[in-house]
Amino acid sequence: MKDKIHPDYQVAVVSCACGNTFETRSTLKEIKVEICSNCHPFYTGKQKLIDTAGRVDKFYKKYKIQPQNQG
Repeated sequence: MKDKIHPDYQVAVVSCACGNTFETRSTLKEIKVEICSNCHPFYTGKQKLIDTAGRVDKFYKKYKIQPQNQG
């Protein structure tokens, strides 16, 4: 590899809008994000699946599939 052509790879602090911070490595010193694993609904368990406009039912009808009761 050639010398002096690669960017400086250093420790970076990632700051989320929720206030969570953690360290990683990057060519940037500071990275700001709007959402992280600490506040994302998928990781916190608050995510709700919504069937908007009957998309699941439309899928079942299109492929002639019987829905399975879960729960």
